[in-house]
Amino acid sequence: MEGSTLAAKPAFGDLEGHRRELTAYCYRMLGSPFEAEDAVQDTLLRAWRSLDRFEGRSSLRSWLYRIATNVCLDMLGARDRRARPMDLGPARSPDGPIGEILPEATWIEPVPDGLVLAEDADPAAVAETRESIRLALVAALQHLPPRQRAALILCEVLHWKAAEAAELLDTSVASVNSALQRARATLQGTDVHGLAGAPLGEHDRDLLARYVDAFERYDMDALTELIHDDATQSMPPYELWLTGRDDIFGWWVGPGAGCRGSRVIPAPTANGLPAFGQYKPSETGSGYDPWALQVVRVEGRRIVELTFFLATETLFPLFGLPPRLEA
Repeated sequence: MEGSTLAAKPAFGDLEGHRRELTAYCYRMLGSPFEAEDAVQDTLLRAWRSLDRFEGRSSLRSWLYRIATNVCLDMLGARDRRARPMDLGPARSPDGPIGEILPEATWIEPVPDGLVLAEDADPAAVAETRESIRLALVAALQHLPPRQRAALILCEVLHWKAAEAAELLDTSVASVNSALQRARATLQGTDVHGLAGAPLGEHDRDLLARYVDAFERYDMDALTELIHDDATQSMPPYELWLTGRDDIFGWWVGPGAGCRGSRVIPAPTANGLPAFGQYKPSETGSGYDPWALQVVRVEGRRIVELTFFLATETLFPLFGLPPRLEA
């Protein structure tokens, strides 16, 4: 944190300069890029209207985080936590029911890296931010009560001192340390796999290129060489999730066979992971309609997780993907 006071009142551009890091913070708190953007916009507007009361006794960054935290806590209220399908129940059979379509507010939603990563940050800081927005970690954070969540993000992710977090949260250092202890204990009981991961190497990029080619050809033999036998697949907003390559393929050639003939194009990185826009052949017989944002996790030179986010009406514009593909 910055410790110096400000001699002059900041301009709105000074507030805007914190937008990306505030968006990352609010995304970790709320689990939705759309809610995070709303929270940041509200934060900046509140700050702008209150500039005459900003006395510079704390840094501008600290002041903005205080406002953003209060905005997020207000938004969370008594709302149920966002989750991933694997948080809601056991894996299902590929030939069984796919479950209910649950409301958008049920789910952790992906965020484009460009929305939360500073363009001029050093590579180490970029890598750390990517790790801290992984889907598994954001989902795990939702298990925490909102104030515990804020304390953990401030101290464990943003590396604030307990005294700084206590001042922001209007509480004592002892309370922050107690909240951190409880939060860590809660996270130990959650499945936060997939948090660590090195940047993609040449072999991984080749693997993903082969995956896109094999998926477009719907070649299960070729896909067998690319997808780990213990891989998982989920498909929000459905409750359905699958574990094991055999069950994933059972779905793809069974209830999910409509994906045959799809086109798959690169999308901006999501939550530090490769992402693709998938378009299924249109029922009109011409071109391809949007079907899913695929977010893919690679480990040990195999694909170990596939998440198909089906909310294309909101996610494709967010990720800059075209509304449909022509033939």
